[in-house]
Amino acid sequence: MCQCPRSLSSPWAIPIRHYDYESRLVTVAVGQVRHNALEAARVMAHKRLSDRVGNETDFFLWVMKYPHHVIRENKMMAFAGADRLQDGMRLSFGKPIGTAVRIEKAGEPLMVARVKREHLEFAKEAFQIASKKLPLETRIEVSPSRRRSEVNVRLRAREGHQDSGREKS
Repeated sequence: MCQCPRSLSSPWAIPIRHYDYESRLVTVAVGQVRHNALEAARVMAHKRLSDRVGNETDFFLWVMKYPHHVIRENKMMAFAGADRLQDGMRLSFGKPIGTAVRIEKAGEPLMVARVKREHLEFAKEAFQIASKKLPLETRIEVSPSRRRSEVNVRLRAREGHQDSGREKS
């Protein structure tokens, strides 16, 4: 069985600091991104941001998609007399060779980086380099980051907490 990349296995990270801007690497086309291409893009974006910014706590990089789709291959024999030894497409489930992220509609974000105002150009540059590692066409979107209190309220609501301190019934 193929294993998913270790670095993509924790998408629930929460940013520690308040950041001024949020830049997103958004897909323009529909398709699949293999796990090794996604990992290569993440490594390049993280390396460029950490080199340019200097301190790893001055930015927050998050891979939004996880490669759940298992890609399988039905290996075929390619020599003289192979048709006598194999069954062709009968029972052709195949062996897993990797995983992929399925992009089902255009405009889905692949990666998000939250940075301070002085590091915004570095985030754009990092996503420009990371997009060259991906098989789909992408664009970079920039928006002002939400306040940390808004994010905490949304997280608490998702976990089922109420303002009165009572448990949900």
